[in-house]
Amino acid sequence: MSSVAERMRAVAAERRRDLGIVAALIVLALLYPTVVGSLQSLPLVGDFVPSVDSMVNMVVFTTMAVGLNIVVGYAGLLDLGYVAFYAAGAYTAGWLASSQFSQLDAHLGDVGFSTGTPGIHVSMWLVLVIAGIFTTVVGIAIGLPTLRLRGDYLAIMTLGFGEIIPQFVRNGDSIGGFNLTNGTFGISPIDSLGFGGIGDAIGLPDSFRQSAERSQWFFWTAVAILLVTVFCSVRLRDSRLGRAWVAIREDETAAGAMGIPLMRTKTWAYALGAFFGGVAGAFYASFKAGAFPADFFFNISVFLLTMVILGGMGSVWGVILGGMVLGYLNVEGLATIGSKIQDAGVNFDPTKYQFGIYGVIIVLMMLFRPAGLIPERRHKIELIEGVHDTPFYDVQREGTLTDRDASDD
Repeated sequence: MSSVAERMRAVAAERRRDLGIVAALIVLALLYPTVVGSLQSLPLVGDFVPSVDSMVNMVVFTTMAVGLNIVVGYAGLLDLGYVAFYAAGAYTAGWLASSQFSQLDAHLGDVGFSTGTPGIHVSMWLVLVIAGIFTTVVGIAIGLPTLRLRGDYLAIMTLGFGEIIPQFVRNGDSIGGFNLTNGTFGISPIDSLGFGGIGDAIGLPDSFRQSAERSQWFFWTAVAILLVTVFCSVRLRDSRLGRAWVAIREDETAAGAMGIPLMRTKTWAYALGAFFGGVAGAFYASFKAGAFPADFFFNISVFLLTMVILGGMGSVWGVILGGMVLGYLNVEGLATIGSKIQDAGVNFDPTKYQFGIYGVIIVLMMLFRPAGLIPERRHKIELIEGVHDTPFYDVQREGTLTDRDASDD
């Protein structure tokens, strides 16, 4: 009983420590826009401090990585087409919050526009939710025919869907004479987030894009979306559905034999992962004021998958760390490092080898830290204590004695 009580106290202490760390990180994130100027003026390290706009990019891609972690990390479904959900969310924003359909005049809670402005202009806050729901439906539509497959076949199928969506939006400017996606030009401008007249009355910006503190408002909103995504991801992981995902990841055949509905459980993982990708895509489209086909190439799917691998598949905090590290390198880190190298007289530009560098990171991680920077607890225990299954070579050596029990020796 004493050991159980000690274990419970240790778990409670660990949770208090984690909550303290999370609270401190949230406070630091909220204060970042106000201190970034001072940090950038520091000697030696100031040039490496990312701007607030760069932080928005990093947080958005980290949010998508946390969503992908539900599919890849929790359920063990290798998804090489996650960019499709990012595109679906961004184009949902383009259709519902721009002048793309100029023949219409529909307004619902929009900010910064007067009645009579052509197009559909729905409040971007609503668009974020609608984009999430739409991509969930897309995820189910894609998942139903693909999730019957396993392993390499599933990865190839998702890769195919990831290629179909960008090709569709690139060539969707004349579908039976109807301009749905505006082709290679994309949809621009897309409406901004904002609090409208109600917010203006209490000191909040009417429109983020027209505010003098544009970057910080988008940054704080991106952090809020990431926090909601993390909260949902953690709660899902600890739920009955999350345990079913882990069971499928560990052994799909055994999970099915134990009564877990495989198709329904895997579809839930795909749909929920798609939801967060769609929300992040719609937000990013509002931040960039446009949705462009060039943003949705296959390399984005690989980039997001690299974030999950670097951080640790199945580990929420690891994926956040991996996403922020790779997001920083992608947005301005490699460029800053390259300028420092060239200032030292070496003619080398790492941005030319961007994806080669990410590939090297994956190889090094697989060789030296396969469970990621912050491994998931289950993976960490397996690495430290091993699993109880006997490897094949031991079967050859021990014959039928495969349980590693000392009494068998």
